[in-house]
This record gives sequence, structure tokens and C-alpha cells, in this order.
Amino acid sequence: MEFQKKPAYKGYRAYEYLEEGLDYPKFDWTDWDWAGRHVVELSAEEEARVAELQAKYPYVSVHDHPTLFPKKVDSADDIYSAMRNGREMTAYEALAYSNLDCVFDNQLDGVNIISSPGGWKWIDIIHDLGMRLCDIAHQDFLIHCKTVEDIFAAKKAGKIAWVAVVEGAAPIENEVDRIDILYGLGIRQLGVTYSESNALGSGCKEDHDGGLTKFGQACVERMNKVGMLLDVSHCGPQTAYDAVMYSKKPIIASHVGAKGVWNTKRMASDELIQAVGAKGGVVGIEAAPHTTMSKTKMTHDLDSFMEHFEYVKNMVGIDHVGFGVDCLYGDHVGVHHAFAKALSLAATSKAGVAPYEEVPFVKYLENPTESSWNIIRWLVKHGYSDEDIGKVIGGNAIRVLKEVWA
Repeated sequence: MEFQKKPAYKGYRAYEYLEEGLDYPKFDWTDWDWAGRHVVELSAEEEARVAELQAKYPYVSVHDHPTLFPKKVDSADDIYSAMRNGREMTAYEALAYSNLDCVFDNQLDGVNIISSPGGWKWIDIIHDLGMRLCDIAHQDFLIHCKTVEDIFAAKKAGKIAWVAVVEGAAPIENEVDRIDILYGLGIRQLGVTYSESNALGSGCKEDHDGGLTKFGQACVERMNKVGMLLDVSHCGPQTAYDAVMYSKKPIIASHVGAKGVWNTKRMASDELIQAVGAKGGVVGIEAAPHTTMSKTKMTHDLDSFMEHFEYVKNMVGIDHVGFGVDCLYGDHVGVHHAFAKALSLAATSKAGVAPYEEVPFVKYLENPTESSWNIIRWLVKHGYSDEDIGKVIGGNAIRVLKEVWA
């Protein structure tokens, strides 16, 4: 089976209205399928069923980074220069080969180092967003998604609904009105924290979690009022729980796994998973390298990823789980190595776990294209019903969006 390209894609490349090397610096960007194209093998009958499911149900990834990264990431100078340039390269062709109908794009965020090596600066986040919106305005394959209706319209047209997201709220500093500004610029999901603490609460890297602050409560209230989806994926456990309970609307943990399967700070506790489900929200399972591993194989692959999915599904039910694979187009492991300190990887993903086999890439889940083909294929292969597959690949997320974005 070969990946099929969406006919609505007409070949647009990022910033092609400008001249590379003249209007902006030339960098050596990776091939989106640099690690190969891997597809779960199915029988002819299963292939037919997958095709029917893809045609019937919207596929929504609630957390990804669908952009090209530089080919060379082993040298910090190469990737740092590209990130400081502040011109994120949307992987249009790669997305055209995906099954996605809607992608929540978390942009550069933690590697956005235009003006500061620490990242997360308000001016840089706005720069990144404005640059992306300018590029998207010059093409017609991605639809800037602001409503649920945009998702269905994109699917009907064979296009992709693009949701702009800011992964952590540090850039708003102590200005609650910046939530309104982000909403006005088209942002529809905001993380309470990244792994580091901010004015709203504690991040998951911290040893002590003070919970959601008074300012954090005000921000949750404002997000509820403006219709911004609230994400607690990188929060400390108490801050995440407080945010879920304080919100009057369902929330999302867009890209996590289960601490009960792999005990690291980046994984969600049973208490948090149950709280998200009880409030009507969704837990999205992630696949960034060396996150959703399991003791079954002591490495990271499709089966360990789905072990987290089934753990959450068995705990809170099929209505409260989905997928936010947290992938990109390029050497993701290499990016992690280059930005290990900025992304707090040692403090959140490795502490307290036994030694494991590091993989060069997560086969079948290496990028948003592969994951969108293989998750549904795994579900078919393992006997899930059509209705349940429709829920987890997009229906559950859409149900939450109808309530939050209203």
C-alpha cells in the first residue's frame, strides 16, 4: 500500500511567493520521508474497511508540529540558525499525503529562539504566528480553522483544517488580555504551562507543584469565556488537576501517555486521566520519541504507543481518548538532542525509569503522515468497531470542540 496524495493539493511550497536566498535565507530542509514510508500491512478486506472509515469519519490530530526541520540537526549551529530565522516551513506536500482532515499545529513554541535562547517570548510567538498566517493566506490547501464547521468543510473539499495553537502560556506573562489577543489572531488552543512553571502554575519538570495560581484561575475563566480550548499536557500533576476542576468546560490533555504504563513526569496519572474524563474531556495519546514507552518491550514503537491508548480507554471509556501524536517532519530524535535543555527532556521524560533502547525514529509514527495512516490501520487490525474508531480518530475531539468553541 502506498500513501495517496489528496487531489486538492496543487503543489504549493512554503513561502513560494518569495525568492529563497533573496527575500529570506536559504537552509537545507529535510525530506519529509527521510526515514522511509512505513505502513502497517493489512488484508484486502481490512484495506477496504480502512478506506470506508477514512471516507466516513473526520480524522483530527489534536497535537502536532507539521513543519519541516533542517536536514542537519547534529550540529547546534545548523538547527539554531534555522530556528532563529523565524520562518517556519509548513510541510504542505507531506500533509497532502496524510489522512488528516484537521491538524492542531503547535508551531515552533519551545524552539522559537528568534530573540532569546530561552524561547517563549511574546514577540517571537506573535512573529511566528503572523509569518505562518501570511504563508497560509497565499495558498488554498490548508484552511485556517476557527470553528467546527471548518473541519467538516475541509474534509468535504479534500483539504485540511489547520488549527493554530500555543503550547504553553508563558508568553502571556501576567496579561490575561493576551488570551483575547491570541484568540483574535486565530489561536484556538492554549496550554496552561509547558514543562517549566509560569504565572499560571507549575510545569511537569518541577519537584514541587503549587497548583493553579490565582492568575491561572483568571486565565482559565477567560479561556472559557472566549472559547479557547484548555490543554494541561505539560502541567505538573496538581496544576493540571486544578485546571480541569476549575474549568467550567471540558478540557484536553492533548499529548500525553499513562503514568501507569510508563512512570515519567510527562505521563498523566490515573487521577488526572479520570478527572479529564469525568469533566467530558479527551486524553490525546502522544508518540514523540521515547515518551509513550512501556515495560513490555522497553523501547518505543507503535505497540507501546497503543498500550497507552488502551490503558486510558479501559480506564475512562472510548469517549474520552484520542490522538495527539506530537510529531514533526525531520529527525525528531536529533531535534530532541539539540534542544534537550530547552525542552526539559531529562527532567520530564527520563528521570526514574530503567535504561531502555533508544530508537533512531518511531517506526509507523515518525511524522503526522505516517501516524494518520497507521493508527487507524492498527485499530482495524485489532478488531475495533467502526463507531469506536470514528470516535477516537476525531469524533471525541469534535464533541469537545462543539462545547468549548461555541
